[in-house]
Amino acid sequence: MIEIDDLPDLVEPVVIAAFEGWNDAADAASSVVDHLIEVWDARIVGAIDPEDFYDFQVNRPLVGTDEQGFRQITWPTTQIAVASPPDLDRDVILIRGIEPNMRWRQFCAELLAACDELGGTLVVTLGALLADVPHTRPIPVNGTSTEPELVDRLRLEVSTYEGPTGIVGVLQDACLRLDVPAVSYWAAVPHYVAQPPCPKATLALLRQLEELLDISLPLGDLPDDARAWERGVDELAEEDEEISDYVRSLEESRDTADLPEASGEAIAREFERYLKRRGEDGA
Repeated sequence: MIEIDDLPDLVEPVVIAAFEGWNDAADAASSVVDHLIEVWDARIVGAIDPEDFYDFQVNRPLVGTDEQGFRQITWPTTQIAVASPPDLDRDVILIRGIEPNMRWRQFCAELLAACDELGGTLVVTLGALLADVPHTRPIPVNGTSTEPELVDRLRLEVSTYEGPTGIVGVLQDACLRLDVPAVSYWAAVPHYVAQPPCPKATLALLRQLEELLDISLPLGDLPDDARAWERGVDELAEEDEEISDYVRSLEESRDTADLPEASGEAIAREFERYLKRRGEDGA
């Protein structure tokens, strides 16, 4: 079991989890948790024992030097952190790790037991996949849940996906079996720019968390990084006529598919988000 540091009781904590690997195209999902750990000054309170779950020939430990100049080995693992965001009336449990190589059910059971010990009330998993989407349009994010109340309140979907899954899917299934409310958000990363990072996809996932938590998150340099990323991909596409034509075809398909989304509800939701952020920035 995961040993958790002694903590005062947390206030209705929401769990936000992301894992490197199959579930994390362009590192978009794990970068969200990295960002939140930094801006919320989260404290690491526990880690899973890697010996039981990782193949060290696949996920090799790293050797380096610590702050005192001593040599040390850092083992691949999954860590649990807690944060108390100043503008949120609840605490947050952040899980950041690597998709395990073995014993997935035990891995999920230990993580959820630790979340239960900390009082977790909702599990939010983040993922990213490569898809046929253009980099010039907003990054699509698909949100799903098995909880009818959450589906209605957050305007989510019930997942109909069938096929191979990763640790995010297995963790969602474990939540369902334990009757733990859970939500999953997946960002679609343009497959022709799969190399990490993809700040535009990370930003899209953070926007979903803003809506879920009903707050404005500190975004730091991410908006500027996302614009710079898009300009860089524009320049690369302009140098290759075949890629340029392909991007245009994706844009046409996306624009056609998005026409029904230009509804009054979608526009109002985006405008509300804009006004809220503008007000908090003191504009």
